[in-house]
Amino acid sequence: MSGLAVEASGLTRAFGEKRAVDALDLAVPAGTIFGFLGPNGCGKTTTMRLLTGLLRPSAGAARVLGHALPAEAEALKREIGYMTQTFSLYRDLTVAENLRFTADIHGMNAARRRRRIDDVLARFDLEDLTRQMAGSMSGGQRQRLALAAAVLHEPGLLFLDEPTSAVDPETRRDFWETLFDLSAAGVTIIVSTHFMDEAERCQQIAILDQGRKRADGAPDALMAGLPAQVVQVEGGDLRAAKRAMQGRPSVISVAQIGTRLRVLVDRSENDPVALVREAVTAGAEAHVVRPNLEDVFVVATRHAPGEDAAA
Repeated sequence: MSGLAVEASGLTRAFGEKRAVDALDLAVPAGTIFGFLGPNGCGKTTTMRLLTGLLRPSAGAARVLGHALPAEAEALKREIGYMTQTFSLYRDLTVAENLRFTADIHGMNAARRRRRIDDVLARFDLEDLTRQMAGSMSGGQRQRLALAAAVLHEPGLLFLDEPTSAVDPETRRDFWETLFDLSAAGVTIIVSTHFMDEAERCQQIAILDQGRKRADGAPDALMAGLPAQVVQVEGGDLRAAKRAMQGRPSVISVAQIGTRLRVLVDRSENDPVALVREAVTAGAEAHVVRPNLEDVFVVATRHAPGEDAAA
């Protein structure tokens, strides 16, 4: 697959007076892992529902896998997989029964159904759990079952809505290894998350805040292009230093990370280290460090004075 898997222009969804998604422009290259990064309520899930054809836009247009939405939503649904934020399979069915039911929904014949169920059982380490009720599985096991069901019909595009929010770090790491395998096989993946380390695993991301896209691009490029400098402070009275720096015109953000302060200073400041040193106590050290994705998020989601917060 080449070109773009998803294109959106001015995509908007309003619920009454609230715009959950506000004039979103989007371009997702085929075969990539693309992430929506943002807090709860920023519009990630609504955007996914718009791009899967489950919601009609209030304005704007989108084309997904060549299908114009919302007109061709039904045709699109046969070509995508969607893993919802909460476990949506039947808890009172076994693993095998859930997969057979999913295969029937997609209209698979008996031979393909048998082949694909065997494939996903092996791929997602579910072979010993075929008779277990889904409701009695652990969080990680349910996650693997949900992903197995989402890819059972071999979709070209997979939507994952905060898929790792309820699992432990090891399970999350293993899950991402599976996503990289799927991506290497040509599947385009769109994943929403509020975890910075997960967003860094994506090849491209869009930062969403209050329904609006605040920034997009490759994580490394966003960090390299950060319009701020990052100064790290170690030693001294960190709480006093933070209070002294807050509210200064050039200081964007001050956050304590363990035994250090991380200070974001506007790029226009000629000597950010000197600015920070004015506020720290004796014995403290300050030096410039490399930006991370959380720094990008903080800067991108700053609201200008007077900006409408109810996007």
